[in-house]
Amino acid sequence: MPRLVLASASPARLATLRSAGVEPEVVVSGVDESTVDGLPPAELALQLAELKAAAVADRLRAGDREDVGDALVLGCDSVLELDGEAHGKPASPEEAVRRWQAMRGRSGVLHSGHALHDLASGRVVAATASTTVHFADVDDAEIAAYVATGEPLHVAGAFTVDGLGGAFVTGIEGDFHTVVGVSLPLLRDLVGELGHAWTELWAPSVPPAPAS
Repeated sequence: MPRLVLASASPARLATLRSAGVEPEVVVSGVDESTVDGLPPAELALQLAELKAAAVADRLRAGDREDVGDALVLGCDSVLELDGEAHGKPASPEEAVRRWQAMRGRSGVLHSGHALHDLASGRVVAATASTTVHFADVDDAEIAAYVATGEPLHVAGAFTVDGLGGAFVTGIEGDFHTVVGVSLPLLRDLVGELGHAWTELWAPSVPPAPAS
């Protein structure tokens, strides 16, 4: 049975996978995201995801562990596209405030790149999921209070849908999980492209189907 290695420190991605019955090993890539620039938002998200997955895959291959041969290494990265520009995590509270002042009452597209390395076969598959997000017309006091919590500083686009920022998102067109950071339907497709069944990734604690 293959096992999943998540090349990300994102607690939201980890929680999403766990809620779907997958218990991944977490190995943070350490990739410097600032080294990649100048790409369209969707391509940027995919390129960063590929770099993260490749960095962890190379590290696992170079190690002396005997249990890496069946690993599927998943790299993900998300950026928000607004007015054709890519926005990742805000660098400061001031930037987060400006970001929300630009987003409020409008819509953006959240791109989440996914790259999956099969260490056994050496194959790599990758794709980007994109979801339109509609933001509430929040006032300056709400923006200040939200930024003061610190949450917007730790997430791409300066918002969440599964945390405090959920009240400021009025609608989503597409896969909810994409906005959280990992699209489960897309990941299932990528796992299938590599010749594995999604259900093979379920943790042993997932109850078996009842006998017919």
